[in-house]
Amino acid sequence: MPATTEPLWRGLVDDAAIFPPGDAPLDAALAAYREREEPLVGAFVLRDTDLPQVEPGPPLAVVVTGGAGQVGGPAGLATRRGHALARLEIALRDLDDLPGNARRVVAAVDAARAAGDLDDEVAVHVELPALPGEPTYGWLAAADEVASAELLLKLRTGGLDADAHPDSPTLAAWIDAALDRETAFKCTAGLHRAVRHTGDDGIERHGFLNLLLATRRAFDGATRDDVVATLEERDGTALAAAVAAEDLAGARRWFRSFGSCSVSEPLADLDALGVLA
Repeated sequence: MPATTEPLWRGLVDDAAIFPPGDAPLDAALAAYREREEPLVGAFVLRDTDLPQVEPGPPLAVVVTGGAGQVGGPAGLATRRGHALARLEIALRDLDDLPGNARRVVAAVDAARAAGDLDDEVAVHVELPALPGEPTYGWLAAADEVASAELLLKLRTGGLDADAHPDSPTLAAWIDAALDRETAFKCTAGLHRAVRHTGDDGIERHGFLNLLLATRRAFDGATRDDVVATLEERDGTALAAAVAAEDLAGARRWFRSFGSCSVSEPLADLDALGVLA
């Protein structure tokens, strides 16, 4: 299988092998990451509680397992131990006050940066809850707080249960919300395959190539219906043709990466579609 060289694909997949459903042991996942020479792969994703077990070296995307008050600790530990911290990721959990929760995260990030524990170049992704349907006022207000602080969004596109997979209209609304605020985002879960499909478990799963193309078209002013149709396209040949015809590299300014417990599946799909250069 050829390695990717095209800038469009570089760093698109964050290696989340230790997360469900992969659940790889930390040591084995790190060893595999270090042995892999594939530009498609970006940061190694781990929980903040895993940091003490990891030696400096790979670029890390650290998932904060607590609330805003837990931002400074992992950031400081990563800095003191000399880790290459690429991203810090934290989820909003206060569903009754999402904007206030976002402001607390922003304040914690600002404090960590002021203390020298978090470099200004480290991207901070704030995960908004995966509420079905059109984004609520609170959801959008929280996105406003994230955008105002020049942080980034994190969107959950799947999980172990069917309910964890947002439908296409919901995902299209999230993309629109991010682009309206000129805020880049990463995605997490459910995007192992390039093209939308029905899994063996009967769950509808989004394709990361669909999402990349939908982001490009939404940025270009496509209607919501057109964005939804792009997310639901199941013809891999049509998606591969769009890769050649449209400036998807520009979409990477907004859709930065996605976490996947499998790196081989995304690479194999891109290779099979004939889009790797």
